Amino acid sequence: MSETDKELERGRYDARARAELERPGAQVRLVPGSQLVPAYLRSPYLAYEAHIARLLRPAHRVLELGAGAGMHTLALLQSGARVLASDISAPSLALLRTRFAGFGQQLETQVADMEQTPFPDASFDVVACAGSLSYGAPELVDAEIHRLLVPGGMLLCVDSLNHNPIYKFNRWLHHVRGDRSASTLKRMPDLARIDSLRGGFEAVDLDFFGSISYAMPGIARFTGENIARSLSDRFDRAIGARRSAFKFVLAAQGYRPASRIT
Repeated sequence: MSETDKELERGRYDARARAELERPGAQVRLVPGSQLVPAYLRSPYLAYEAHIARLLRPAHRVLELGAGAGMHTLALLQSGARVLASDISAPSLALLRTRFAGFGQQLETQVADMEQTPFPDASFDVVACAGSLSYGAPELVDAEIHRLLVPGGMLLCVDSLNHNPIYKFNRWLHHVRGDRSASTLKRMPDLARIDSLRGGFEAVDLDFFGSISYAMPGIARFTGENIARSLSDRFDRAIGARRSAFKFVLAAQGYRPASRIT
């Protein structure tokens, strides 16, 4: 990400977190991230949380990249693992610490640029990332992820996919309205990026969601949100959603540094 865009994004998230910190009860909304989006968009986040519950153990040392204010941190903490939440926005991490103060020493935070983190090589059993891969240069972020994992480590990720023209156009509109920087449009993950991320892992689970998410708000008005989600999931399975998807979920296990695909 260009330095200008990086400062733009940091400023946006700093301001949002400061406003939330000033609001009474900022720490009380302790629910999984999947519950903070409409039901018809929950499936990828539910899958991400299911992988966390299935794979993480209290002995694991977890790095959450781009944690922000902690929308998806609760699921990591509920596993019992030791979590270090990192982000470029100091106020966002302050809000995260306020929200999850009850987890005590299980949770640490560190202001860090995901393109160049301050952590030693092979210092985490798990790297987790929810929706923040586009906030750094892919070649730098992916190299950091692989550098930081111990042999046998895991990568857990949920993010947007950048092939469907409808979703690409919608992100461009958000950029025009000032809600996205230009760099995030260019660096939204695609299938080639996913192949780079999964390189060197012995076992990979990869799923795609939301080929018709753009139609779900309208459908949900007639069917309700839960039925709309079920219809969306059925459609994804029927067509074998891939390039058309809105989101993907990656759970990669058994990292072997010597077999890293470049």
